[in-house]
Amino acid sequence: MTIVHFAGAAYRALTGPKDGPSLYDVCDPLLRKPPGGDPHLPKFYNTALGNPALRPLLRRTGLPELHDQARLHDLRAALIAARDHSEPDWAAVGAPVSALLDGIELRHPQPKPARSPERAPGLAEIEHVIRACGEHLLRSFRDNGFIPTYAAFNLIGDPDLRGRELLMALTGLNSRGYKNSTLLFNLARVFIARSPVRDLINPPWTGIAEPLWEPVQIRHRSAYYDAFFTEALLSFAETGLASPEQAQASRAAITEMVDFCLRTSREQVRAQDGRTFDVVTALAPLPHARFSRLFAHIKEDLGFGIYVPDCDTTACSFSAATQAGSDHPMLEQPLIDFYAGYQIRSGANQPKVTVPLNDNIDYEGGIATWIDNLAGEQPFGNDLDPTLNLDVLEVSFRNLARWQILETPQRLDTVRRIIGFQMRLAASGAFTDPRSHIYYLPELYCAYFGRCYAAFAALPPPARQAIDPEGAFDLIRGKVLGYVLNELITIEMNAFDAALALIALAHLGADPACFTPALHCIVTQLGEGGRRSPFRGYEWNKMKTPTRIVVGGPEVTSAFVLMGLALARRAMMRAGLERVAQS
Repeated sequence: MTIVHFAGAAYRALTGPKDGPSLYDVCDPLLRKPPGGDPHLPKFYNTALGNPALRPLLRRTGLPELHDQARLHDLRAALIAARDHSEPDWAAVGAPVSALLDGIELRHPQPKPARSPERAPGLAEIEHVIRACGEHLLRSFRDNGFIPTYAAFNLIGDPDLRGRELLMALTGLNSRGYKNSTLLFNLARVFIARSPVRDLINPPWTGIAEPLWEPVQIRHRSAYYDAFFTEALLSFAETGLASPEQAQASRAAITEMVDFCLRTSREQVRAQDGRTFDVVTALAPLPHARFSRLFAHIKEDLGFGIYVPDCDTTACSFSAATQAGSDHPMLEQPLIDFYAGYQIRSGANQPKVTVPLNDNIDYEGGIATWIDNLAGEQPFGNDLDPTLNLDVLEVSFRNLARWQILETPQRLDTVRRIIGFQMRLAASGAFTDPRSHIYYLPELYCAYFGRCYAAFAALPPPARQAIDPEGAFDLIRGKVLGYVLNELITIEMNAFDAALALIALAHLGADPACFTPALHCIVTQLGEGGRRSPFRGYEWNKMKTPTRIVVGGPEVTSAFVLMGLALARRAMMRAGLERVAQS
């Protein structure tokens, strides 16, 4: 990826031959100045796709199959139905777009094999990077009043979302605005993927995690992010590498971020059994989300006005607060009781997953993602993500005694069912397939399993036996270690990939000699972020609908690198001490 690449891609997009009607030839007569109908659809089109910035790039993106007047008529008729009908038949509306979508070719990254480094970086080099990342997080908190994260749209879309999955989304999402945006974004994907614009919008990169391309980044704040930044600063303090001033600043930042999670982002909802619970919302209302004024307005226009709480943000917030030693009364709630109402059981609860994009896996025992708010709104429908379920287990292990899980048969059963879901996923090998995951990479699943395994391993042996009598955690550990050792660290990685590898390997007790490729990658890539940050921003999590929205940022990379290196350093120092003792 170079300036020459971008310049060449831009030139081809602006000057390439046009074969067939373009996106604007299809949509402008219907949506640019419509005579009536649903006002959101044309507003979305003109804001997101028909704006002056994109028009020069996409005006030559013709599709030759739309020379067929019958196909063009069917596509326009579907758009008219989406615009004019009070309750469109979304399966029928999506059918012409779905057929076009199946004609594009998209693949997940396939990095080349990498040569093994000659030596591992020394402790001094590792500690230098840890200090740089810790200082970056604290500086960002000081300068912004919080640690920001960024979102970026990738209009090429996600390789796992094809025609079949588009119809799942259109029929399973609940918000009409979200359906509108999903429909039009996926129509645009077809034109982009079949034209030279593809190389401009989706340039190549090194490794697995996608970089966040500037300048299209949306800065924001969420309790989910604050929870992990809390864990990163706790990790920084535990290394002993922070100066007294940095240690004090870390404690102050942690206190404020835990407060943001449990107070500012707190929302009351009703559980499936009628009880009320305090949970944590995915995106706190303005001004707390810290969007720019411009994007706050655009967000409404694009149909993303309503955000509801989710099980993952709640679990991670509770976990971070527990690790930070918070005594907030909200933590006393037996959250596992609330999650039980969102657990999939064959039969009655199966319809909870209305957007089954990853229906290649068995949902039995898993916890669904989105929580109905008190008004009963659920704009995203519901889905089920394996990594989220690791977070539910992890917070349950940290609060095992507080929530009396072992003493309450129903609670223990809920936990065991989640473990069973994870065991089947690992035994089948499906955890390595990107399609099995809704919001995360398989590589991130591995790191988060390591985090969950560490919380499980910290429990007393009788508790571990009661929770996992079948030895599921040992089975999953072996599968995850095998994937990280034999696949992830043997290919070209970027700094974020390497951090995920270290978190998994160190938490799962791998030999520190295995850390070398990941350590070498991180140390050699230090400084890639320029003057503002040690590293670039990469894909931490994503949305697959309405299009591929990648979330991460330089601060996120610093947090994960810091945690990975801190764990590796501790394991290396322990191994060094053991060698001294043995000699």
